[in-house]
Amino acid sequence: MHDFVLRELKNTEVVNELDAIGFDKSYVQRAKYKYCYKNLKIFGLNSAQANILKQTALSFGADCATNKNVITGKCEESDCILGGSVAQLTKIAVQLGLQPFGLRNLGRQIERVLSIESENLTQLMGILNLTQNSFSDGGMYENFEEAATHLVKLIEDGADMIDIGAESTRPFSEAVAVDEQLAKILPILDFVNENNIDVPISIDTRSAEVARRCLEAGATAINDVSGLDYDAEMVNVIADFECPVIIQHSKGIPETMQINPMYGNLMDEIFLDLNRRIDFAVSNGVKRDNIIVDPGIGFGKTREHNFEIIRRIEELGALECPIMLGISRKSLLNMPDADNETKDIFTAALNTLAIERKVDILRVHNVKIHRQLLNMMI
Repeated sequence: MHDFVLRELKNTEVVNELDAIGFDKSYVQRAKYKYCYKNLKIFGLNSAQANILKQTALSFGADCATNKNVITGKCEESDCILGGSVAQLTKIAVQLGLQPFGLRNLGRQIERVLSIESENLTQLMGILNLTQNSFSDGGMYENFEEAATHLVKLIEDGADMIDIGAESTRPFSEAVAVDEQLAKILPILDFVNENNIDVPISIDTRSAEVARRCLEAGATAINDVSGLDYDAEMVNVIADFECPVIIQHSKGIPETMQINPMYGNLMDEIFLDLNRRIDFAVSNGVKRDNIIVDPGIGFGKTREHNFEIIRRIEELGALECPIMLGISRKSLLNMPDADNETKDIFTAALNTLAIERKVDILRVHNVKIHRQLLNMMI
């Protein structure tokens, strides 16, 4: 009896594999959608919507999982998991455009999610901490000369942008006064302007006043680890300056966030919370194209949570915003006594997974090693 040999293929390799077996080259770019599969989770459909979606999926050879009581009408609402090839899901989306109960809009959203296919290379955000108590390099760059020298080095090492912060938000840290933050950041922004440095500068702050003053001084973006929740005026500052903003997911505040963080469904909660914050920003005048999202590694998460986020970070793509990830030298490495050089090596190893998963921005302390990593992976 003949023994068959089988090997599982990843979606990302389908085009190469079709070419390898001698498939028609003129058709491969269209055919690939028949062999790339996706599972989409759709939240809060009523029973009528869920039933129509399931029947539509089945009619195209795909499937849709719902609450077991949807078919009997005993539940009013159900989350659904729609699965199939990209080709099948595209046909389902088109068919939903002909259905009632608001399903036309669902069809459009499915089409948008299917069209998200990032070809952008991962960018590197270099970290410049001007704090005394940063978990990694607190006090190393508090002096102006040392900070300016390190800024130049980060750029020379290949940083696409620089994130400057004067307030540590490590677990159990306390807020830093506005004047104290500005006293450290503004001289560096003056240095940037005086030396005609054209690398984008992000300001890591939760304070609307710090954000406003720094944007006036030439900063180009704001990185708010509270996701616009800490200072009610922050969203207005972002809208007024029409600048990019990084909206991060945090569960709690630094003083309390690492005290037994718990989730029912980790990725659902992060996704829905970031979606809420995006909607809040847009409804207050922030341009959606200016929003970057960050799942917030270490901000109200256990080590297990952090690794699950890294494995599943592609699921945040449906938010339709660039994704930033910051794992550099953090506690998920479980290396509290290691030196920074060792931590950077293991950070780069983990960030290899992020690069493969098409994360748009990596926030890192050691830009040089990550630039070498990116050059090697291209």
